Amino acid sequence: MQDIRRKAEAELKRCAEFFPVVTILGPRQSGKTTLSRMFFKDYAYYNLEEPDLYSLASSDVNAFFDMVKTPCIIDEVQRVPQLLNKIQVLADKTKTNGQFIITGSFQQGLKEAISQSLAGRTAILNLLPFSISELNDAGLDFSRDEFLFQGFMPRLYAEGQPADLLYRSYFQTYVERDVQSLLNVKNKAQFEKFLRLLAGRIGQVVNYESLSNDTGISSTTIAEWISVLESSFIIFKLEPYFENYTKRLIKSPKIYFYEPGLVAYLLGIRNAEQIPRDPLVGNLFENMVILELLKAQYNKGLEKSLYYFRDSKGFEIDLLIADGRNVMPVEIKSASTIAPDFSRNLKKFRSFAKNTESPAILYSGNLEYESDGIRYINFKHSGKLV
Repeated sequence: MQDIRRKAEAELKRCAEFFPVVTILGPRQSGKTTLSRMFFKDYAYYNLEEPDLYSLASSDVNAFFDMVKTPCIIDEVQRVPQLLNKIQVLADKTKTNGQFIITGSFQQGLKEAISQSLAGRTAILNLLPFSISELNDAGLDFSRDEFLFQGFMPRLYAEGQPADLLYRSYFQTYVERDVQSLLNVKNKAQFEKFLRLLAGRIGQVVNYESLSNDTGISSTTIAEWISVLESSFIIFKLEPYFENYTKRLIKSPKIYFYEPGLVAYLLGIRNAEQIPRDPLVGNLFENMVILELLKAQYNKGLEKSLYYFRDSKGFEIDLLIADGRNVMPVEIKSASTIAPDFSRNLKKFRSFAKNTESPAILYSGNLEYESDGIRYINFKHSGKLV
């Protein structure tokens, strides 16, 4: 089994030193359990996916904690959120930091419950699947197209599981089972069609009316489905930046997926050789690069501060990385060679946005340099920007 260290380890250690409870949130199979059990080797471990434990915890919270030994790890706590009140009581009683490590893979309601029950008592760490830099540090390197096809799920690299088997199982087990049960979806085929359509609009501004027309599903239902997919760590939104450069700004978010490999599966891409010919290759690449930056922020314990910019005339910057009132404009290009027009929008943005810092172009080429105040960086080094 390949040993791949997580860059979130330092932040996890720091959180456990200063809080009685550490909450690790992230997609199914993103490595939350592995990281917890590796880092806290001597902790007792309780998985609420186990039927007997779930039955006990959900029926009698006190009996469950009579059985629990601390310090401990409690996995998939969203299944029994009423445990959080008791964890609060125990944390206040012991006054010892690092006593409870809890994980969750569904945000809807859980974050609110945590903020109510564990306010001031827990640090929250978001853990996504492997980053490119984590894989590179472990001596694993792949091409742009291989990354876009196979994605970043830990089982691909730690266990050598084939991508086609993994994402088929992931889709059937977690996306269909978990999400459909939460939504009480009665038409499985309709939901699958919606997901594949959503994958086909990756990196685009959300248009509920258009999705409704293409699926025959009401805009209200689509909004609900998107909300649950977001809470389940299947998709995330990139919000527009609202600094008052102009009053004519696009104000709707874009949709991206947390796992590029799942997108490839939903789009029917069956090998890496198909990627360059796919009409969405630019969008797929943009999704992966934005994810790399998001992972870098989360691994450092930072809040997401990524946005895009577009005005009503169609002028756009792919990504803005906000740092206080300053922003770093970033253009994302899937090409491996530099074209003269790559820097055009960055120069225009810099001309009217006075709070601009160190513009950058992230692309597939290996040559890295700076010209006219703009940095050209290979996509595998994207995380260094945050």
